Amino acid sequence: MTTHVFIVDSTTFRLHLENLFAGTGARDYRIDFNGKKSTILHHSIENMLFGMIADASRVRKGDQIIFYLQMSYSKKIYEGKFFGIFTAKNDWSFLDDNGKNQYLKNELGKSLTFRTLIDPAKVYSEGVTEWEALDEIKNIQSPNQMLWSLIYRKLKGNRGNTMITIYEAERLCQLIRDKNNRKELDINNHKLSFDEKAQKIILTDNPASKYGGEAEDLDVLPRLMAKYKEDKSFEPHLQAYIVKNIGKGTNKSLDECIMGETPDFEWLGNEVSCGVGMQRIDVMISMTTKGQRVLVPVELKAVEADIINVKQIQRYIDWIGQYYTPNRQSDIQPVLLSKAIDNKSSKKYQEIIDSFKGFNARNASRCHNLKYVEYHLENDDLLFKTINY
Repeated sequence: MTTHVFIVDSTTFRLHLENLFAGTGARDYRIDFNGKKSTILHHSIENMLFGMIADASRVRKGDQIIFYLQMSYSKKIYEGKFFGIFTAKNDWSFLDDNGKNQYLKNELGKSLTFRTLIDPAKVYSEGVTEWEALDEIKNIQSPNQMLWSLIYRKLKGNRGNTMITIYEAERLCQLIRDKNNRKELDINNHKLSFDEKAQKIILTDNPASKYGGEAEDLDVLPRLMAKYKEDKSFEPHLQAYIVKNIGKGTNKSLDECIMGETPDFEWLGNEVSCGVGMQRIDVMISMTTKGQRVLVPVELKAVEADIINVKQIQRYIDWIGQYYTPNRQSDIQPVLLSKAIDNKSSKKYQEIIDSFKGFNARNASRCHNLKYVEYHLENDDLLFKTINY
């Protein structure tokens, strides 16, 4: 189960609670490429939107949802706060595209394009302040126990929907429970809302609202295939496709190559920050297979593999060993997933394979051998294949 933190202000938070949905916005852009091969958007805007689609596609039914209320001096909210706990009602987020008919757009004061229906799980009135969650260290025994996913998000920019690891979610949820003396709101026959003045989640006697917006499925494959055939960069598209489809049985070759046989899927992340620089793991999965928990960091490439990829993956393994596995013991199965190399007798290909073998020798005690997976287009779909080297 993944936990997703959605960023809200006091207005959007109230409407999220009253209508039981979470969402992220795409400014004033319209998503003209959904289920289509072409777009009129500039490639940088398109890539940004596909990054948001990847975040939205990570949500699975039963995942935890926590809201982060941003600081606002004009609303006398002098520090950010975390509120929860909710669960995702369905797999994936959906599209309610920007336009005059977008549900609650006027009330929200902005366009929230990608949306997720939620259910109350264990909802508490009081929020935990950003200071209490990220800065206070009285119960921290080691730096790796801090909520680094949220610290990195704060350092690197405003991401509207970010995932946190399982052990981070356990800590954050416990902080919320303790803040409220472990007393949940009794939601039966009540509607949730937000009291801006008191800065608390409250119950009202108003009838529950029924969500009335559009709910269009997100389909990235046609645009991905068009970019592939045009030999243009499509890494954000590939990430969005993999995050949505991994572990769902919609692309069996993908599941078999990345996850193996009959795994118990437990957590999914994308753009997983692993340092104060710009290092991010494209996709990371936690699963249990044959009774053993396995963490799978995946490096994605829209081009053929290169020897430089090993340096990136080495950074991921170093970070995981210092910040992740001390909190949640796991085997590590690194994966490099890249475009198929046709000429496997070339000098370049042999150099790439040699770099893989060197990586394996250096990390024999730390992780499994690097898994090398290639993909190509076949019958209007992506086909994935593990390359034995």
